[in-house]
Amino acid sequence: MATLLPDAPWTRREGLALLTRTLGAEQIRWVGGAVRDTLLGHEIYDVDCATRLLPGAVIDRCREAGIRTVPTGIDHGTITAVLEDGPVEITTIRRDVETDGRRATIAFADDWSEDAARRDFTINALYAHPETREISDYFGGLDDMAAHRVRFIGDAETRIREDHLRILRYFRFQARFGDEIDPEALAACANLAGTLKGLSRERIGGEMLTLLALPDPAPTVAIMAQAGVLAVVLPEARGRGIASLERLIACEQAQGANFEALRRLAALIPPVRSLAETVAARFRLSRQQRARLVCAAERCDDDNRDPRALAYREGMACAHDRLLLLGADTAPLDDWDIPNFSLKGGEIVARGVAAGPSVARVLQAVEGRWVAEGFPGRQRIDVLLDEEIARI
Repeated sequence: MATLLPDAPWTRREGLALLTRTLGAEQIRWVGGAVRDTLLGHEIYDVDCATRLLPGAVIDRCREAGIRTVPTGIDHGTITAVLEDGPVEITTIRRDVETDGRRATIAFADDWSEDAARRDFTINALYAHPETREISDYFGGLDDMAAHRVRFIGDAETRIREDHLRILRYFRFQARFGDEIDPEALAACANLAGTLKGLSRERIGGEMLTLLALPDPAPTVAIMAQAGVLAVVLPEARGRGIASLERLIACEQAQGANFEALRRLAALIPPVRSLAETVAARFRLSRQQRARLVCAAERCDDDNRDPRALAYREGMACAHDRLLLLGADTAPLDDWDIPNFSLKGGEIVARGVAAGPSVARVLQAVEGRWVAEGFPGRQRIDVLLDEEIARI
C-alpha cells in the first residue's frame, strides 16, 4: 500500500495549489524537509519543490500565471516563486557530473530517482505528489525514519567526498532525528574529518551553530569529539568542554531557558577572551555574535553574587549566558527590566563641582553605590549625590 503525505496546513495553501496548476502536477513534487517533517509531525517552515521543467520554462510559466520569480540559484537550477502564503524554492531535478568536495557540476535530469540519488540522506530523499500526496521513496527513507536512523544514500565515503560539509550535516541530522548512530556513517566521517579544513569557515560555523541550537546536542558533540571531527572544526573544545556543555544543557532544561547556540559554543571552549575572539573570527561571526561570545567567555565566579548588577553592567543576554554557564539561578532576572541611571553630569556641575575628572568620579561613585543598593529611586540617588559631593 502506498504511503501518503498526511494532510497538513501547508498542503492546503492556495499559493501551492496555484503553483501546481501553473507547472503541472505531473511535473513537480514536494521534496525534502517539508515532506520529512510532516511525516514526523513537526512544524513546517519552508517548502521545496522539485520539477522536471527546465528553469527557463519555470520562469515563463510563472510569469504567465502572474507569479513573481527570483533566480536565487539559477546556475544550479533553482528558482524561488514568491507566493502570497510564502516563498517556494523550485529546483530542476539534476544529477552530479563532477564534484570536488565543495561545489558540483550538474546536469539536468528527467528521472525523479536520479535526483534522489544525489541527495545526502535517505530521509531527505522523499518525494510527494502535489495532488495525490503519494510518497515516492527510492532508498528506504521511510524505514530509516521509523527506526530513527540517519543513513547516507549509497556509500557514505563517496557521498562525503562529493560534499565535505555532509560530515557536519550528518551529525546535525543525527542529533535531531537519530537514535543509535550508523557505524558506516561514523567511520566515514572519522576517516574524512580532515577534508573539512578545505571548506569555508563561515559554512562550518553556520553548521556548528545550527547543531548547537538543537534541544540536546551534547551526546552528538561527544561522538564528534571521539571521531576526531570536533578537533578539526573547533580545536579549542578540549579538556572539559563536553562536560561543560552537558552541565549547561542540564541547567537550561532545569530553568526552562531558551536554547542559545552561542552560549553553548561558549561552554565548549575555555573561558578565555582571546580564545573566544579566535573562534568568532574563524566562524565569521557577526559583530553582535562576537561580542556575546566574548562576554560569555569573560565570566567569573563572582557573577552569581548579584545577577541584577551583572545584567546592568553586561546586558540581559550576557547575564543569562554567564549565570547559566556557571550553573547559577537566573530567577532574579525574571520579569525585571534593566533600570536607567537618571543622574547626569550636568547636575553635578550645577552643584558646584568643576567640570572635568571630578564630575566623572562623582558620577561613577554614585552609580556604583546605586547598583550595590539594588537600584533605589531618584530620591535615594540625590542623597548619594549629596554624600559624594561632601567628600570632595
